[in-house]
Amino acid sequence: MQQDEETGRVTLATVADQAGVSVSTVSKVLNGREDVAHKTRLRVERLLEHHGYQRGVRSAPDAALIEIVLHEIESLWTMELIRGVESVAKANDASVVLTESGTRHSPGPEWIGGVLRRRPLGVVLLFSSLAPEYKKRLRARSIPFVIIDPAGDPEPDVPSVGSANWSGGLAATRHLIDLGHRRIAIITGPADMLCSVARLDGFRSAMGMAGLDVDPSLVAYGDFHVQGGFERAMELLGRPDRPTAIFAGSDLQALGALEAARVHGLRVPDDLSVVGYDDVAVAPWASPALTTVHQPLRQMAESATQILLGIRAGEAVATRLELSTSLVIRKSTAEPRLTSDTPAPKLSNPTGQSGFSTESPT
Repeated sequence: MQQDEETGRVTLATVADQAGVSVSTVSKVLNGREDVAHKTRLRVERLLEHHGYQRGVRSAPDAALIEIVLHEIESLWTMELIRGVESVAKANDASVVLTESGTRHSPGPEWIGGVLRRRPLGVVLLFSSLAPEYKKRLRARSIPFVIIDPAGDPEPDVPSVGSANWSGGLAATRHLIDLGHRRIAIITGPADMLCSVARLDGFRSAMGMAGLDVDPSLVAYGDFHVQGGFERAMELLGRPDRPTAIFAGSDLQALGALEAARVHGLRVPDDLSVVGYDDVAVAPWASPALTTVHQPLRQMAESATQILLGIRAGEAVATRLELSTSLVIRKSTAEPRLTSDTPAPKLSNPTGQSGFSTESPT
């Protein structure tokens, strides 16, 4: 096999010869150019991966960039993560690039070309995982990647950083039980997201440990948006046997629940206790200040970026890191003052429209 005499590395000419293409075509593939036929690009990438091709020291250095690829930029949850990545990037003399693409589960098809052209130090992704094709294309160019707070269960070969969602759900529910609440509702996130299911499982476990049955009609699935939390809480609080407490699977959904309580003429925490999740920057400024589960968002992003740079430096890294959560008790929870059979008050706002704008933390 033809190799560079100085380094022993497989040369572009070797890859080009085996792929049946020109050296310039291989170069285009390496640099993320899209003007290469799909089948040809896959064939070249497979050979690059097979030979473990690495760019020689004479190649242009990769840009001192760390790329964040995410489905939504304008949310409090996302901003905390961005700040975490920026802090580590700055300490390593790197800049941060943001790419908005796809849904919360996976990026769209358009993102990969730009990443390959920019050749960043690495990519931080806020998705569940990556399609095999994307992983191969990044690895063929020695661009490491890490997933933060995966929506699903990433493959073992995909480094990821998350938090203890089950423990967080358990702690939030135990707090309400310890206050004396027995009729507790939960507004978790989408049913197809791992973090939503884990928080719900923590809720169920806490109820079971306390010898309390979970009323299926008090389990609601939201979307991590304020409006979704408002709508689900309006339904729960409109029942004649309304709950005395709501555990919301995100702070933004908890804000929606606070607004729904106001619309129903309920005082928090006198008539209804509310617990959120995330501990975003606005949580202490809610009215009342929100009791919530602190999810170390910034630390998660910092850890993911450090793992990324460790991979870049050839260090051995853990493929899965889970950080602990903690309960932050503020003013939105108290002992229940109403029994479960107390009729719900009449609506103070018949239109039932929320005064909050919609944001998503996940």
